[in-house]
Amino acid sequence: MTHPYEEMTEMKKLKKHYDMLGFVADAQYGIPTRCPCGGEIMTNVSPTPKYKSDFDTLSGSRYFTCKNYEDDGLHFCKPWAFGVQQEVERLRGEVKELAEKIAKLKRLITSTSCP
Repeated sequence: MTHPYEEMTEMKKLKKHYDMLGFVADAQYGIPTRCPCGGEIMTNVSPTPKYKSDFDTLSGSRYFTCKNYEDDGLHFCKPWAFGVQQEVERLRGEVKELAEKIAKLKRLITSTSCP
């Protein structure tokens, strides 16, 4: 039987690990600016194909990768094309919202101004 302090320490360590996995999963949208571990994000180029049938892992493919990358699920290694595509979609949504606000303000200004 383990000591309660050791059990509590182990539980806290596991909770921190699972929280970090959640942070990585939540942050996998758009172009990453910083890895949840605190590491810097770098753009790397794949030197060799990982899977011959997968276009994202062919040699010469670009990736967003954490500077401290380890294959433990706690760091970023995301295809560059997916990150850029998601970022463009997000920016398009923002532009659309702003255009709607501008159109609303134009209607408001023209309806309140009396000729």
